[in-house]
Amino acid sequence: MATVRKAAPGRGVADVPPERLAELNAGRAAITTLTEGLAMDFAVLLKAVVPAADSAAMQAAAGEGVTRRMALGGMLLRQAGADLAALSAHPSDTVRGWVCYALAQEHGTDLPALLAALRPLADDPHFGVREWVWLAARPALLTDLPQAITLLTPWTAERSEWLRRFASEALRPRGVWCAHAPALRAEPALGLPLLEPLRADPARYVQDSVANWLNDAAKDQPDWVTALCARWLAESPVSATQYICKRAQRSLKAAP
Repeated sequence: MATVRKAAPGRGVADVPPERLAELNAGRAAITTLTEGLAMDFAVLLKAVVPAADSAAMQAAAGEGVTRRMALGGMLLRQAGADLAALSAHPSDTVRGWVCYALAQEHGTDLPALLAALRPLADDPHFGVREWVWLAARPALLTDLPQAITLLTPWTAERSEWLRRFASEALRPRGVWCAHAPALRAEPALGLPLLEPLRADPARYVQDSVANWLNDAAKDQPDWVTALCARWLAESPVSATQYICKRAQRSLKAAP
């Protein structure tokens, strides 16, 4: 599994070697650290990969947050008529991330079509793409939460831990770098069809996602999370469930 590496202490975007930055901006390689991703010039990358795309629009958005620029990248690919199927296998994880947003924009709130299109990218070997894909899908998924949960529940039984993790991560009550899910904050039990099958998942990647889902919920519904974890520990006293429940309750003063 590809994993993200944090930069060494005291190192920032200015410390990315020029030759490495040139390689990333040309689309010849994928990032290995978050710092490299922040150091990249999206306009230069866009021009290198899809010359017909409006790289000036990307340059004008240089001061925007990274998620806004990723969504813009998806829009500019579509406007340029880029071959999304070909770009979904591009060496640059950032380009593949733009494809996530392009496909999300293309399919809108047609959730079955959206998830079918994004499924290969949800199973991408690069950690960055696996983040961009759920961020791209989340707004549409939240427009019809019951359907989204119904469609994603089978993903919890997939062989790929990356797909199982997507099912949990995409519908976290709060999440990271994304809008909250008011319905799940108010009634986290709605998410149980996704959580219950994963309560003893063997993959730490999935365990962390489930724990973070519940940690989100604990900020609004702490008693519900405490009760759920108590039940899970009674019904499934295995190390995976113990790990999930400990991390799920890490923000609670009364956590064991």
